[in-house]
Amino acid sequence: MSAPRHALVTGATGGLGLTLVPTLLAAGYRVRATGRSTAMLGRLAALGAEPRAVDLTDPQALPPLCAGIDVVFHAAALSSPWGPFEAFERINVTATRQLLAAACGAGCDGFVFVSSPSIYAAPRDRVGLIETSAPCEPAMNAYAATKLAAERLVLGANGMRMKTVAIRPRAVMGPDDGVLLPRLLRIVQRGRFPLINGGKALVELTDVRDACRALLLADRHRVAAGGQAINISGGQPVTIRALVEALGEVAGRPIRFKPVSVDFAMRAAGLLETIYGLLPGRPEPPVTRYGVAMLAFSQTFDLSRARRLLGYEPLHDAVASAREAAANALGRA
Repeated sequence: MSAPRHALVTGATGGLGLTLVPTLLAAGYRVRATGRSTAMLGRLAALGAEPRAVDLTDPQALPPLCAGIDVVFHAAALSSPWGPFEAFERINVTATRQLLAAACGAGCDGFVFVSSPSIYAAPRDRVGLIETSAPCEPAMNAYAATKLAAERLVLGANGMRMKTVAIRPRAVMGPDDGVLLPRLLRIVQRGRFPLINGGKALVELTDVRDACRALLLADRHRVAAGGQAINISGGQPVTIRALVEALGEVAGRPIRFKPVSVDFAMRAAGLLETIYGLLPGRPEPPVTRYGVAMLAFSQTFDLSRARRLLGYEPLHDAVASAREAAANALGRA
């Protein structure tokens, strides 16, 4: 019987990490977990993970964190459509560079990076995207720009000793999501939704369990997948209008749609970004150009590489998962 693999999960207390850690434990991994929430680290410790409270931007803290680890699952990130570029660069790029060095120095043989399809975000439809489809440069926000920079660092570090893989899960939905679902629910609970471009833009969601299985498969197939970026989704495109209506049903709120042209929405978002960028503390505006692009334009994916290299197939209905997660979130409110 082979010895269990030892995994480090960063961002373990986020919406993805809180499912990834138990997924790895169930697969026989020994897991060391680090994240921002002390309470959630306690929850993971109760499952059998080894909790570590570590600042990933502190290079001195990373070699001990990686000691004895076989594979790093790097899910930690600053994820927001708005904020100072320097903060995104420090957390998403510099910390990734330092963690790669620490993992290599510790003799890790695998490094699985949670990247993002936000690198494709652009003010136009992008359908059937493959991994070699051009990212939008310049990126629409600091998050997309720094995730792309970090992904390039990770894939550039692939070598004989340590195989690196970047997984790009699209719109992950699950019970602990604190990024996408809360934003949608805030709009839905108002009972009004700006229907940009007729609400016909297609989006693909990913059930968090499918995303975590893809990350596990990336480690298992790290030799074949080494040096590759891989798109992941639930494989079921749904229109923005249908998604919002589904969430409205869960919330018990009929949605009144207000038709808005793409041009008007983009101009308004650009103006708001300018105004809010001048305010003390630069608070996030109610709408950004990135947000408009996500609501106005289709983004769908060809999963051929995931199927070929990882044997990945989505097993869960991500829209049903979004409905369930929304019901749970509303029940906690």
